[in-house]
Amino acid sequence: MSEPSPSELIDGRIAELGDWRGDMLARVRAVIHAADPDVVEEWKWRVPVWSHDGIICTGEAYKAAVKLTFAKGASLDDPSGLFTSSLEGKVRRAVDLREGEDLDEAALTALVRAAVALNVAARG
Repeated sequence: MSEPSPSELIDGRIAELGDWRGDMLARVRAVIHAADPDVVEEWKWRVPVWSHDGIICTGEAYKAAVKLTFAKGASLDDPSGLFTSSLEGKVRRAVDLREGEDLDEAALTALVRAAVALNVAARG
């Protein structure tokens, strides 16, 4: 039997969460795919990873939050103030999404597109 694909592993993670965190991870995943149809799903460090010419972000589920960690978040403009975590880091920034919070899909779309543009530019 072949190994499950990264997308199948992400499907499994969403299903195993079985609560608001799985729903949020599925919503975030849909926004990322809509923002960048060429995104590549990967499974690293036992978490979903979305890439395009480098890592865009990871999606981790904790007890109280779904955390999207943007690999080069410190280099991204965040006019909507989505970044709520790892603000002191020199490279990464994260968005903590908590139960009952609205997901600002437009702001997340803008962040994903900015991350992709940064990765593409770095590849030159």
